Amino acid sequence: MTNSSPELADADCILVIGSNTMEAHPLVAAHILRAVERGARLIVVDPRDVPMARLGTAHLRLTPGSDVAVLNGLMHAILAEGLEDKAFVEERTEGYEALVASLQAYTPEYVEGISGIPADDLRAAARTYATAGSAAIVYAMGITQHTTGTDNVLACANLAMLTGNVGKPSTGVNPLRGQNNVQGACDAGALVNVYPGYQSVANEEIQSKFEAAWGRTAGLVPGRMLTAMMDDALAGSIRALYIMGENPVLSDPNSGHVRQGLEALEFLVVSDIFMSETAELADVVLPAASWVEKDGTFTATDRRVQRFYRAIKPIGASRPDWWIVAQIARRLRDALGAAPEAPYAGWDYASPREVAVELSALTPIYGGISWERLEERCGGLQWPCPTAEHPGTPYLHKGTFSRGLGAFTPVEYQPPAEITDAEYPLTLTTGRMAFHWHTGTMTRRTEALHQEVPEGYAEVNPADAERLGIGKSGRVRLISRRGEIEARAWITRRVPEGVVFAPFHFAEAAANALTNGALDPKSGIPEFKICAIRLEPVGAPVAAPMTPEA
Repeated sequence: MTNSSPELADADCILVIGSNTMEAHPLVAAHILRAVERGARLIVVDPRDVPMARLGTAHLRLTPGSDVAVLNGLMHAILAEGLEDKAFVEERTEGYEALVASLQAYTPEYVEGISGIPADDLRAAARTYATAGSAAIVYAMGITQHTTGTDNVLACANLAMLTGNVGKPSTGVNPLRGQNNVQGACDAGALVNVYPGYQSVANEEIQSKFEAAWGRTAGLVPGRMLTAMMDDALAGSIRALYIMGENPVLSDPNSGHVRQGLEALEFLVVSDIFMSETAELADVVLPAASWVEKDGTFTATDRRVQRFYRAIKPIGASRPDWWIVAQIARRLRDALGAAPEAPYAGWDYASPREVAVELSALTPIYGGISWERLEERCGGLQWPCPTAEHPGTPYLHKGTFSRGLGAFTPVEYQPPAEITDAEYPLTLTTGRMAFHWHTGTMTRRTEALHQEVPEGYAEVNPADAERLGIGKSGRVRLISRRGEIEARAWITRRVPEGVVFAPFHFAEAAANALTNGALDPKSGIPEFKICAIRLEPVGAPVAAPMTPEA
């Protein structure tokens, strides 16, 4: 996030796009609700009637996959009424003329034809956002999990800069991460193309720094993303995988393809706290400790690094992740010979504190974030925090951008990779719901949450249900080009006609058996949010609804 989560409470306008915030990120939603209570304007851009949409000033109910067109339309309307921040654009940005030229075609009427949002509603939302004293954009996987996900994010950045809503409190472009400590994992280098702190593995100067610290790192090239690894496994170019705390059999698109890839491996190791669907395929399962069984840090979505403390000893044979990784690395080191002569080459950590010392030493944005400082500050420290005296950075880009001038990047609307046709006439979108989390590895083992929603379901618009002969709470078969599942039908106006929603938490109704593995060519993120399906009723409807009508 460019800004801090608590700052949202003081924003004058909040644009939420591609985020079911109240169900998927309730703590962030609490800050947004405080803003609404004090009179802030809330614009929700989402095809579904998500809970937050009912509290907003405006709900722009777009056709799935039309986000770039909508964001460009908002900017067109702002320019047409002269509401851009001319001083900010002139002093802080570059590429403005190219942006203006790219927006000429995106009149609200043209965007209405793509998105289904009435032109006047788009103009009103643009006026609300542009005239606010402070306006923040909040987004999540609803705009990133597309083949145009990078373009969607760039369009958000264009909108924020056009109105001067960057580098100030309660503004900015604020992504909500998909799981706890995703931000921390990325910060620590758990990405295919960077060392810790987003330092490029392809940069020779940075390579030299890490070679001096670790040894044997010269000549590195970016690695393979998980989605590509499944192809590699089937091709035989990857023969072994070590998976930590991830359940790709349920969480990755086209899950049948994922299972085939994992089964093709010669050796699969999974480290997890429960026997997940992926762990069941493993040759070796390493029992990991849960967060209450270990010490360490979490980094929140707003770049806030906080200490957490072990509450109980690891249960049974379970061990903390850092210990497991270090033990494996030591054995590899011994098998390969003596460790290189480098300060951090030995993997001889005695505690997570020593891992944190190394991270701070090698990662400029974490340079001033020490174990001791975190223990003194219950609110944590936000990076960049380069020195021991630095107070941390609540919001980014104050006064200047890290690159100097902020760059406008024109983007054009492109349709989804897979669109509906006569054989697959409905659009499936997937996501989370309030009572379960991700692949249900933890929440579906919790009786109270299981009782709330014990099985998978599909939200179906009443008009589609009537046309297809689907009774209330009847079972339906969802069929895509990749697979099929059965689930209970929830007939509801939460979804517009022509759109079906299914959560991906349920192994017995695994939505990702249907989803498309097409990737954003820039980020490599799959298009989870859109694929073409058809529905068929299964058996007779039952008497009682699965869950109350929205």
